Amino acid sequence: MASLSASNHVARVLSVANHVADVDASSRIESSWRRCLISHKLDPARQGPPQTLTEAEIRHVAEPMEETIRLLTPELDDLARVLRDAGYCVNLADANATMLFSRLPGEADARMFMDWKIYTGSNFAETFEGTNGLGTALAEQKPILVHRDEHFRAQWHMFSCAVAPLFDQAGRLAGAVNITSCREDLERAAHQLALAVTMEATRRMEGAIFRDHFRNAWIATVPGDGGSGLLAYDDDRRIVGACRSARALLGLTDGLIASGIDLSRYIKLDHARHSDELVELRRADGRPLGQSHVSSPLRAKPSALRHDVQIDRFDALHRLAGRDPGLVKSVKRLKSIGDHNLPVLLHGETGVGKDVFARAIHAASNRARDNYVALNCAAMPESLIDAELFGYEAGAFTGARRDGSKGLIVQADGGTLFLDEIGDMPIALQTRLLRVLENREVWPLGALKPVAVDIRLISATHRDLGRMAEEGAFRADLYFRLRGMEVRLPALRERADRDDIIRQIAREEAPNCCLSGEAWARLAAYPYPGNMRQLRHVLRLAGCTAEDGVITDADLDLPPFGGRVEPDLEAAERATIIAVLRKHGGRVTEAARTLKLSRATLYRKIKQLKIETAQ
Repeated sequence: MASLSASNHVARVLSVANHVADVDASSRIESSWRRCLISHKLDPARQGPPQTLTEAEIRHVAEPMEETIRLLTPELDDLARVLRDAGYCVNLADANATMLFSRLPGEADARMFMDWKIYTGSNFAETFEGTNGLGTALAEQKPILVHRDEHFRAQWHMFSCAVAPLFDQAGRLAGAVNITSCREDLERAAHQLALAVTMEATRRMEGAIFRDHFRNAWIATVPGDGGSGLLAYDDDRRIVGACRSARALLGLTDGLIASGIDLSRYIKLDHARHSDELVELRRADGRPLGQSHVSSPLRAKPSALRHDVQIDRFDALHRLAGRDPGLVKSVKRLKSIGDHNLPVLLHGETGVGKDVFARAIHAASNRARDNYVALNCAAMPESLIDAELFGYEAGAFTGARRDGSKGLIVQADGGTLFLDEIGDMPIALQTRLLRVLENREVWPLGALKPVAVDIRLISATHRDLGRMAEEGAFRADLYFRLRGMEVRLPALRERADRDDIIRQIAREEAPNCCLSGEAWARLAAYPYPGNMRQLRHVLRLAGCTAEDGVITDADLDLPPFGGRVEPDLEAAERATIIAVLRKHGGRVTEAARTLKLSRATLYRKIKQLKIETAQ
């Protein structure tokens, strides 16, 4: 039956050459099929996996995009969390359609992607694999949904792919964000919604790339159809950069930007120097575009700052504290320690914004012009944390880079190192980290001498490190080293200014929408077990689905939450491990394989969570 279905599909694809195909999707699919047949000379009946790079080849190909991947990882992780329950994998690919970053869904769906090699290192260029979401979106440089039998090759019919191309700070094609699902129960309309979410996430990624590249410039938003563009200019009010949409709206070209065209041609302003100042924008022909916000440089040089402008370096921390008395007090204490190299330990539930708070602490310090380097200890496999954190010399181990790796601690030299979920750091690495903090030097793997470092350490956890230290699950001496100053970040439901936060995040995530009375009442009453992250996801999705710019109660994806308001993450993890151990008769090796953990990590968790392996 399968071969009959495949032969029917092949006949349908071949009919495109004679312009008699009946394709249910848009003509873009038909055009792509024709390219595959005529230009690429591909066979829709061909079977076999996609081209996949070796580990060494992946490292070589990924090297030019390393900083971009690091910059976009938080947004990609957020997208993966939003779409995980619907069975989507999330990939970031380069402009040649090679996947360089992957987040797979739950185990039940992940196996399908692994079997079909839809993961890091695989190439899905249209010239090789025919019509598919990733390859076709890059070929046309437009977002696209390729649903099941719209794929050129019959073997991909079990998948649906929604993809948005990614453009860099100069409007050049940099890659694409791909989401793929193998769920048969999802209709095309559901995938269209997922595509809208992905496009919105990709726009934010492009904004992050632009702002990072022009971190020393002033940036104005350019309102227009389909969202806001970004325009960068220097202290002499010469335009130094414009994103793709801003170029299209304002008629800017590389030549105009290189010539140092004056900002006044597009913006009516007298000074436009302060952060969040409103200015008026107009097109090159004088037609108004509307109002814009101007953002100040992230790392402006002192010599470039005007003497009449007072910039509060603690502004980001003040905004994060809002009107919550506890956080206001914590920010006051942080200001009192100033630029003293005192470690900070952030404690709070998952999703409260520990990374955002850590970045604000870095931005308020005298280290703001140097690197802010982050590592999530829970997300990194135990076997890789050592090399990632401490670095290694060339030839230190099989598969090591030819020129070695500096390691995150050395990369953070002069700046700030942020270790998220430090409670998940293996004991052996805790010992090495303690030596770094005591001796201010790092021994990379295979090195003959140490490397001196000067870092400020900020750590974060949702665990009770004090209790873990008492029970021997965390080094007590390291705990007291990390706890130079502890800051508790309250859950969203506990904050005195929760209504203010909901309004602000609604403006950020759904800027072109307003909330109905019913929607506001539900948002204000919900306990948010996922905290800020959950609220952002909910409003992000609502902004995509709202009709006529009004978010209603039906647009809010807020599942009923009738249990404890504070999610017991450790209890859930403990229950999962116990269930898998029982399934395998207490055999740790097989349980570790099922849980996709190393045996050492699983043994550590068993000890930490006080699990009897005989259960």
